[in-house]
Amino acid sequence: MIQIAIVDDHAIVRTGLRQFLGEQVDLRVAGEAANGREALELVRQTPVDVLLMDLSMPGQGGVEALQAIKARYPELPVLILSGFPASRYAPTLMSQGASGYLNKECDPQEIVEAIRVVARGRRYLSAEVAQLLAERALGDGGQAPHEALSERELQVFLRLARGEAVGGIAEAMHLSVKTVSTYRTRVLTKLGLASNSELTHYAITNGLMD
Repeated sequence: MIQIAIVDDHAIVRTGLRQFLGEQVDLRVAGEAANGREALELVRQTPVDVLLMDLSMPGQGGVEALQAIKARYPELPVLILSGFPASRYAPTLMSQGASGYLNKECDPQEIVEAIRVVARGRRYLSAEVAQLLAERALGDGGQAPHEALSERELQVFLRLARGEAVGGIAEAMHLSVKTVSTYRTRVLTKLGLASNSELTHYAITNGLMD
């Protein structure tokens, strides 16, 4: 029996997934969480074989949660189920340890197949994600500027784009204000932007924010 934890900030999504996955004879939903911090607590307390996680969540979102979870539980498969197109995040997240990336518009049966694959210690690559990874490896595919950001830079970028202040970001990420300011400068430079408002516009234009 594969024990699954569902991480999504929408209760209706968690309920739907729980019901659907519960119909599979080899799958069992062991717990639910609404954000990354709750997911970490859940994994500490409950035996989990696969973490099925959204990206866009309040507080600690999926990008930060993936980093934190893989740092503590490197062998735990994390399967991303997101409303964002794979082209926006999949290559970066796969390089950071995600075991697979699915769009919420996929066939529900594909979610089941992906869970079974990653539970065996393998990665699940949809045709779209496989193509994206191949293009990145070959240096083809017109990499967007934000795809060149490091993990920390991407986290700071997304928080700034949501309107969070540098001080608040520093506290949330357990960094100094000076360090966050340095990341901000790097992000602006790499993206060729000049202000936080331009960061927000970039994130919206490139589909990185709801």
